[in-house]
Amino acid sequence: MCGRYAQSRNVQQLRLDFGLPEESLPGEDVDTRAWPPLEELEPDYNISPGRPVYAVLGPPPQGGEEAEPGPRSLHTLRWGLIPSWAKDRNIGYRMINARSETVADKPAFRTAFRRRRCLLPADAYYEWQLVGRDGTVQASTSPATDPDHKKRKAKADKKPYSVHYPGGGEPLAMAGIFERWRDPEAPEEDPAGWVWSCAVITTEAAPALAHIHERMPVIVPRQDWAAWLDPGTGPDELMHIMADTPADRLVADEVSTDVNTIKNNRPDLLTPLAAGSGPEPDTLF
Repeated sequence: MCGRYAQSRNVQQLRLDFGLPEESLPGEDVDTRAWPPLEELEPDYNISPGRPVYAVLGPPPQGGEEAEPGPRSLHTLRWGLIPSWAKDRNIGYRMINARSETVADKPAFRTAFRRRRCLLPADAYYEWQLVGRDGTVQASTSPATDPDHKKRKAKADKKPYSVHYPGGGEPLAMAGIFERWRDPEAPEEDPAGWVWSCAVITTEAAPALAHIHERMPVIVPRQDWAAWLDPGTGPDELMHIMADTPADRLVADEVSTDVNTIKNNRPDLLTPLAAGSGPEPDTLF
């Protein structure tokens, strides 16, 4: 799974990193009923569900099935996908991730996967390894695959890692999907009544990372960005892209347990711990 990540680049840095034309950045007068807004976000080194995040989109989301791919553009979305049929936005807290194995078929995700895919930039994503009371280290699991997930998690401490490209010069492009939701309690004329939200697509962890957690986000390599954002890309190619995460390029660093608490939000959360140093692991929250 992916439950936290870091993203410190500003709009202009992301525009350069993702090859976005200047005119692709939406203005302040964007109609949020038809197009997600773009807010200037502060660097966030401990992004948690429900937070606004940057997302790179391809063609306009309201375009038809046969729409020609448009220029990539940058927007802000709420992390935690709210299906169009939801009655309450809080359902998004349970839909921060979509499994690559079922995203094409699950009712909450399938339309977004077919028509509204995005890239979610990140400096790194965080994952936690379980540490037993006897010091035994084991990979974390997810509720979907492990019926004893809650029990194992409750009995263990958590050792955090940040996973990223080496050197920090290149952002991760996590595979995402996004959706538009109308708040039934908002006045009809209120533009804030339209909420744009997203989910990170996850997959089985690569062998080199499976000792930390059994799942990981799908990372889209640069050569696949255009195909991922193109609504005309077929299901077979999409499945190939989701299986093409460049795991051999990723680096996993153990980091301070300060990241376990979401109120901590500092650049040094990404600083690797020296081998054998650091405090004893504590609980996630």
